Amino acid sequence: MEQQELIPHLFRSEYRKIVSVLCRHFGFDQMEIAEDITSDTFLTAAQTWALNGAPKNPVAWLYSVAKNKAKNYLQRNSVFENKIAPGIKEIAYEIDIDLSPQNINDSQLQMMFAICDPAIPPEAQIGLSLRILCGFGIQEIAEAFLTSKETINKRLFRAREKLRDEAIKIEFPHPSEINRRLETVLTTIYLMFSEGYYSVSQNQVLRKDVCFEAMRLCHMLVENSATNTPPVNALLSLMYFHASRFDARIGKDGELILYHEQDTGLWNADMISKGGYFLKYATTGDKISKYHLEAAIAYWNTHQVDTTEKWENILQLYNRLLQIEYSPVAALNRTYALSKANGKREAITEAEKLNLTDNQFYFALLGELYTDIDNTTAKQNFQQAISLAKTQADKQTLQRKIDRLISNQPQS
Repeated sequence: MEQQELIPHLFRSEYRKIVSVLCRHFGFDQMEIAEDITSDTFLTAAQTWALNGAPKNPVAWLYSVAKNKAKNYLQRNSVFENKIAPGIKEIAYEIDIDLSPQNINDSQLQMMFAICDPAIPPEAQIGLSLRILCGFGIQEIAEAFLTSKETINKRLFRAREKLRDEAIKIEFPHPSEINRRLETVLTTIYLMFSEGYYSVSQNQVLRKDVCFEAMRLCHMLVENSATNTPPVNALLSLMYFHASRFDARIGKDGELILYHEQDTGLWNADMISKGGYFLKYATTGDKISKYHLEAAIAYWNTHQVDTTEKWENILQLYNRLLQIEYSPVAALNRTYALSKANGKREAITEAEKLNLTDNQFYFALLGELYTDIDNTTAKQNFQQAISLAKTQADKQTLQRKIDRLISNQPQS
């Protein structure tokens, strides 16, 4: 790997590990110090390696420098010294910052549960997770949320203040608390994946990097015996099934390709297989979560051939999902499944009951349903969808649907 690519690569993979370990050591009271030490470590690497070249083991070099910087901070920090018993200087020199693989993994899991504390607002949970657990830069997070760096900085600042004010500890929950807290962790991972899957970035309608980071965090839960529960496996299965269609979901101009228009030859068979593997392990419990139902729907969506069985199963799964937890996206997707199972006219009746007048996908779906039934109404709905679309690529895709309608109209 070229040196100009090495540091950004290492920042993405190692920043989160170092920050998690230092935060676990310092506590949330000095969270910014942990981030500053880690950022300064990478700055030192950029300056040193530019002159001397990269070391043989760059990761070990980073860990060594981070340890030394952390120890130096502890030694010279007067506030820290005043809080500890006399003789702190002798103790501080012997403090070991443990960057072993096991401690890194434990620290990241503990940070995940701390960040996903119910006291932290959901959008702040995602932002902190992207920053601390995934190594995303402020600009990247701002792009994911379609907002400014200043807004993200303020949001993260308030979240850090909340962590301190609530005295949230960086530790693994008590066994009796794991299931309750795990629900919040899964919600954050799910929202993070959704943020990438339905990106509103001006440049991308799909943020694969955000999606894959959500999957990585879920993998950590699966690999820990205390958190390897059926809902965790169901969520990971769901994400693998969705990820299997990434390459087919985006067109050559970056536009979103809807399910029924995708090239199934681009679906990733290996990811579909992994989705099936984790779905199998998700069925070991006696409780059905929304992740189980969504994973089952995603499983049927990996069947390339349209059959009555496929769409009837998907429709029934959506019916159960909406009973557990209503969402506009699920309601829209259920209406599309209804059109495939029972026909467009019945689906139109159900779709118009939703009345999601601020949702571009609602009007895009109505446009699809009215196509070849009432093309004038279909065009009007596509135009309304264009007015609500957030990306230029989406607008271009919808305009092409209008152009196709016009070109297929009989000549007078």
